[in-house]
Amino acid sequence: MPIATPEVYNQMLDRAKAGKFAYPAINVTSSQTLHAALRGFAEAESDGIIQISTGGAEFLGGQHNKDMVTGAVALAEFAHIVAAKYDVTVALHTDHCPKDKLDSYVRPLIAVSAERVARGENPLFQSHMWDGSAENLADNLSIGQELLAQAAAAKIILEVEITPTGGEEDGVTHEINDELYTTVDDALRTAEALGLGEKGRYLLAASFGNVHGVYKPGNVVLRPELLKDLQQGVGEKYGKAAPFDFVFHGGSGSTAEEIATALENGVVKMNLDTDTQYAFTRPVAAHMFTNYDGVLKVDGEVGDKKTYDPRTWGKLAEAGMATRVTEACAALRSTGTTLK
Repeated sequence: MPIATPEVYNQMLDRAKAGKFAYPAINVTSSQTLHAALRGFAEAESDGIIQISTGGAEFLGGQHNKDMVTGAVALAEFAHIVAAKYDVTVALHTDHCPKDKLDSYVRPLIAVSAERVARGENPLFQSHMWDGSAENLADNLSIGQELLAQAAAAKIILEVEITPTGGEEDGVTHEINDELYTTVDDALRTAEALGLGEKGRYLLAASFGNVHGVYKPGNVVLRPELLKDLQQGVGEKYGKAAPFDFVFHGGSGSTAEEIATALENGVVKMNLDTDTQYAFTRPVAAHMFTNYDGVLKVDGEVGDKKTYDPRTWGKLAEAGMATRVTEACAALRSTGTTLK
């Protein structure tokens, strides 16, 4: 199966945690960026995670209707077909979904998978994210309990973000300040509300100074060693070593040392969007600047069809993004770890 079954997805995450590596989770917005992600994973001989944000799903739904569920379902169905040509296994995930979009995104998608499971099929997506970081923790975890039960029934893993990640992504904005650090008390309240696997498996996006988007070194203070404190604080109470499967958000610009510390402390998934967007667009910009008199009909000329053909610059974009994905696999130690 090119798309991970629920059992295989659990095995992937278990292997990552035991081996102290993480899967790059690559945001995609088109069939072409999907192929770029798959190509990068295949060239690195790494399994991985493909994810679609609410904004990405809206874009995929087309600008006429901008329907997020249509966009997400369409690309997921497409992925189930084309991924068979890549000799790796990938899981499909939906990225950041705030409270005001649950009814128009995550809940309908869980229902789609529930219907599939009821027919004896596998879920369409292997995991979904509930981003309650803009809510107070009590409300966040209350909604998380509801979604976790629904996800578990549909053989889906839930990702939860319990405290803010700085910056902005798809309209969810948080300031860069001291609130960007999850406390042991936050983690204990999460374990009490969501359990530690007995109520359904979940991934935890804890905050250790993470910021979405682009930032220069020194502007953000990451403290990945904080994840060890959370593991120990909760693990001691419940008698379970390293109880959490962590997700690293806002990783653009992170140092190799910061990533390594995060992996040692239980990170099994790291999101990449900003860097791969640039890697996709940069070759296109170079092509347009270099061939401006071919892609444009300058001074009454007719241009050059071979240069403005979307396939010409699209291939460059795919290659650029695929290369960035292989680099991410190397940084996260997932290179050569594919189950296949």
